[in-house]
Amino acid sequence: MTQVIAAAGGSDAPIDLHALAASAGIAAEHVIPYGRDVAKIDLRALESSQHVSGGGASSPHYVVVTAITPTPFGEGKTTTAIGLAQGLTRLGQQAVLTLRQSAMGPTFGIKGGAGGSGSARILPAERMNLHLTGDFHAITAAHNLLSAMIDNHLHHGNELDIDERTITWPRVLDVNDRALRHIVTGLGSKIDGVTRQASFDITPASELMVIMSLATDLSDLRRRLGRIVIGRSRSGEWISAEDLKAAGAMCAVLRDALEPNLLRTGEGTPVLVHTGPFGNIATGCSSVIADRVAAAGARDGGYILTEAGFGSDMGLERFVDLKCAVSGMHPSVAVVVVTIRALKAHSGRHRLVSGKDLPEEMLQENVDDVRDGAANLLKHLQIVRGFGITPVVAVNVFPTDHDAEIEEVTRIAGDAGARVAVCHPVTRGGEGCLDLAGAVVEACQEAGEPASSRPAYEPQDDLRTKISKLADLYGADGVDYTPAASRLLEAYEQAGFGHLPVIVAKTPLSLSAEPGLKGVPSGWRLPVREVRLAAGAGYVYAICGSLSTMPGLPSRPAAERIDVDLDTGQIVGLR
Repeated sequence: MTQVIAAAGGSDAPIDLHALAASAGIAAEHVIPYGRDVAKIDLRALESSQHVSGGGASSPHYVVVTAITPTPFGEGKTTTAIGLAQGLTRLGQQAVLTLRQSAMGPTFGIKGGAGGSGSARILPAERMNLHLTGDFHAITAAHNLLSAMIDNHLHHGNELDIDERTITWPRVLDVNDRALRHIVTGLGSKIDGVTRQASFDITPASELMVIMSLATDLSDLRRRLGRIVIGRSRSGEWISAEDLKAAGAMCAVLRDALEPNLLRTGEGTPVLVHTGPFGNIATGCSSVIADRVAAAGARDGGYILTEAGFGSDMGLERFVDLKCAVSGMHPSVAVVVVTIRALKAHSGRHRLVSGKDLPEEMLQENVDDVRDGAANLLKHLQIVRGFGITPVVAVNVFPTDHDAEIEEVTRIAGDAGARVAVCHPVTRGGEGCLDLAGAVVEACQEAGEPASSRPAYEPQDDLRTKISKLADLYGADGVDYTPAASRLLEAYEQAGFGHLPVIVAKTPLSLSAEPGLKGVPSGWRLPVREVRLAAGAGYVYAICGSLSTMPGLPSRPAAERIDVDLDTGQIVGLR
């Protein structure tokens, strides 16, 4: 039966969710409609999977979209990924895109809505940017259930002898609220619980979000939940969610959220949207399950597209070293998104401020700025190739760009041996990304079947060696640790966590740990202030510099512009 959903521009367009799923190779029996315009995909769709390596002539091609070091405005990586998927569809190729779900915190904050823009966007946009099918709410509830069970255990005698000072498990909320960064719980009378210092993170920063993104099935989810470490006992024993008997109930809350969500682009290309780990401290990728569902339905020679968070130094590295290591899927091609404004910013001559307009001088033609900032692009091409992946440069064009500047980027990328294509996803959609789609097809055919991606470090490396190798990748001269970070690294090694991968949580706005250092900084060292364990997700992360896992709202939050048209019921003001 044909269904009707709200299309771009407020018009109604007929769509059949089963037909949309069929275009991704997903059988109707696996489609679970959630309203008129979104569906979940039953995990039994994974059982038909034949392709887990990506690339080659006899299996689908696996392509990841990354970028150079971004500005605070972003460089249109998601928009380019959507435009590329639409461009491939226009070329007659089967294409399925997998993306992270948008978080409501940024939607109401500075960034506004996600999911593309203009002629390259995900529909239905309102559901993409707000509740979708409730997955984030389930993750929030499951996370806070564990928080409640920790405090309940303390209140009822503390049988596990948990040292309250070592508890690292916060509460979470999918709203930016700086007032919740540091709180005290248990105030009131004795019946109101044990008084202790605590905190809130934003839901995408929850370890559960990463667990959901890396879990391969329900059994794997259950195991990972049980391994979560919340603190230590007074005798030094690590306390897990399994010890607290919380993992089973958490898994029950999360069961349905493990199923990926089926949406579409504005031109009708299928999109699997699932999970949304915080890019700063986590993988920043959509889920392993979404990619495997896409692979299960992909035709031989089809295209599975996905996106890695931020630039290749952070997002692509974690994509390779964590996600690909779990999924067994390895990309043969990485699209590196670059913009003229980002290259000008990396010349070091301009200061960009989030929430404010670009400086007027950046809008003027200046080939020298572009040329000087291109060192950052060349560094990212080096990083991509270091992983054994073929780069394709996508120049995402803005109306303020000048032809001479675009030509200079094209020349520089070409001289570096990369395929390069100019694209216009926002203004022209898939038609504006045909050259990029063609370049990706050629690159995939030339690259062939990838054996596997080359990791930045080896699993047997100790934690310090892994961090040092990542520092080398960024271009640092070395690593400096605080005494507290050094002690915890030693404790993690002694406890048997030394085999885990490492994430370096640093600013995405520079290859260095200082957001103001543009281009390719030199003469700097990586300052590791703190290290934390995410045993359930399966990694250790090193925090460099100041980093908040609960953002605040700006002086003029996007929430002020969002409302509901009471005549039509349509949400207005989302961007």
